[in-house]
Amino acid sequence: LLTSFLSQVGHEPLPPTIGRNVLGRKVLYLPGFFTYARHIVEVDGKRGLFRGLTPRLISSTLSTITRGSVKKAFPLEDMEHVSNQDDVKTSLRKVVRETSHEMMMQCVSRVVSHPLHVISMRCMVQFVGREVKYSGVFSAIGRIFKEEGILGFFVGLVPHVLGDVIFLWCCNLLAHFINTYAVDDNFSQASVIRSYTKFVMGIAVSMLTYPFLLVGDLMAVNNCGLRAGLPPYAPAFASWIHCWRYLSAQGQLFRGSSLLFRRAPIPASFPMD
Repeated sequence: LLTSFLSQVGHEPLPPTIGRNVLGRKVLYLPGFFTYARHIVEVDGKRGLFRGLTPRLISSTLSTITRGSVKKAFPLEDMEHVSNQDDVKTSLRKVVRETSHEMMMQCVSRVVSHPLHVISMRCMVQFVGREVKYSGVFSAIGRIFKEEGILGFFVGLVPHVLGDVIFLWCCNLLAHFINTYAVDDNFSQASVIRSYTKFVMGIAVSMLTYPFLLVGDLMAVNNCGLRAGLPPYAPAFASWIHCWRYLSAQGQLFRGSSLLFRRAPIPASFPMD
């Protein structure tokens, strides 16, 4: 978790190495997950790998509890799952209703758990500047409230919610249309294929919505008084849209999305021959 987030904020303490891609061409590779993790252990000890873990666990617990509570408060009692026997209009109507209900649960749980997510991100990013500004959950809550007010707990919330909503609708609708129009009922393994379609779509769509996750996480630590959220690491972004445009101009909207084979940009003066 820490290695992934430090990659997102662009903290690269180790130099890239020259390797070759599948075509045999020389490319620059940034250190992978295990090399990066080894560096963190050398600097911070093994405990360093678990920075921000407590607020992250609390955030996940709050999210799970909230989803369960919303589901009980607004049940879909008269809702049946999509069946192969449904006609196209009926099945699509069911998918829309299920997705709308799932979206409501996800949005509410995201709002409730986001303050702890912000605290987790800030605890982790302190590794960059060796800071101790956020040392515990309760002290972090008090500091954020004092310095930034209530809104400080919800920085980066909008791109996270947008990413969640786009992911749910794209994943569910794509899976529905593929199962309806691309999978032949006469095929012997049709039911097996349909059972995996949503999973595969989830992987594909998650890559497309990754920039929303990245921007949301960067906004959580931007201009909060920590080194990694200030120049020269990052500008003080006026909004998440400003952050998105900056990353897009730099070609960095997918920064940190890979942990193993991370290509590094090639400086103009770097010899590759």
